[in-house]
Amino acid sequence: MDWLRNLRGVPLVATLALGLIGAWPDIGYAGPREQAKRIHDRIVGVPPSAAVLTSMEASITGGDPIAAAYTAMSNPIFYTSSLKNFATPWTNVPETVFADLNDYTATVIGMIRDDVPFDQVLSADMVYVGAAGVVGTGYSQTDNIHYQQLEQTRADLSNPAVLVQRMQSTLPGSQLAAGDTAGVITTRAAGEAFFSAGTNRRMWRFTAKNFLCRDMEQLNDITRPADRIRQDIGRSPGGDSRIFHNTCVGCHSGMDPLAGAFAYFEWDAMAGRVVFTRGSVAAKNLINANTFPGGYVTIDDNWVNMWRAGPNSSIGWRGPAGTGNGPKSLGIEVASSRAFSECQVTKVFRRVCLHAPESVSDAAMVQTIANDFEAGNRSMKLVFAETAAYCMGN
Repeated sequence: MDWLRNLRGVPLVATLALGLIGAWPDIGYAGPREQAKRIHDRIVGVPPSAAVLTSMEASITGGDPIAAAYTAMSNPIFYTSSLKNFATPWTNVPETVFADLNDYTATVIGMIRDDVPFDQVLSADMVYVGAAGVVGTGYSQTDNIHYQQLEQTRADLSNPAVLVQRMQSTLPGSQLAAGDTAGVITTRAAGEAFFSAGTNRRMWRFTAKNFLCRDMEQLNDITRPADRIRQDIGRSPGGDSRIFHNTCVGCHSGMDPLAGAFAYFEWDAMAGRVVFTRGSVAAKNLINANTFPGGYVTIDDNWVNMWRAGPNSSIGWRGPAGTGNGPKSLGIEVASSRAFSECQVTKVFRRVCLHAPESVSDAAMVQTIANDFEAGNRSMKLVFAETAAYCMGN
């Protein structure tokens, strides 16, 4: 974060005139007040009050746009609206923002608000719920009424006395021990979206999309061994084995051994809840065994990361082992990677700068902010602040 430290205490105009920060964008004719309003509008989504705008302007004039961004983030609307819209598409298959508040979204909001290291989002025994008495209905494993009421009553999610952190494993009706939990992966909302139907491969796909910024097309690699591909995948689709080796292997050779982490999880549509059967593989993992009887048979929740070698080694895997059991250890594997850090910055960049990183300068800034994210206790607030400071002139 040296480029930002150098700014502090140096008037912005003088800094730009001296060329002290080559990565800073061309701000044109935007003065500190215009820049302050732009930061607030981009982060919060609504104009600032006159008093807030003046405070932010003073920070920018004093060479501290980061302080201005943090001032903007003190607005409750940042949590109830901006962050809600930021995280909601991660929680459903259509990736729509038009979905109710739920335990997945609320947990992301709470973690960012409290500056919880964001690499815990896929592994912590953590969920955010409304405090007792805030709404009439408490947290339930079988419906989303609690969160709907929080949204309907416009509960102030920026208030730590309203939205509180709890351990997933201690919630009423939980089937999970602390070691079974995996942050947002094991929330009810994630289960409804990604453990329902299918064979739990969907959970891996959307974990990769949301936290590595890579869909299966980007992860495709036909050079990995096929020994962990399950029995339900034909080896000669349409009677042509070349299709399997040149197409199917590209996704399944990596995805199937990773999705094994979810072997004990199922979504029970009748009960409206996630079902966890420790030590017993969900039946869905064993369907269509006759498609290729010689394929891999899931016997437990072991996972292996075949993509640590080959083209996907560029993800920058830095987890402890590359293999493990259950979603918690897999979440640590994903969140320890360099791609995880870059992905969080890229998502914030798109939201705050209103475009994807496009220029050489943009790409370099993504790397700089990702470095600061890793050095700064994985603070998403810092990512929002630095990105807003970078984009305040355009």
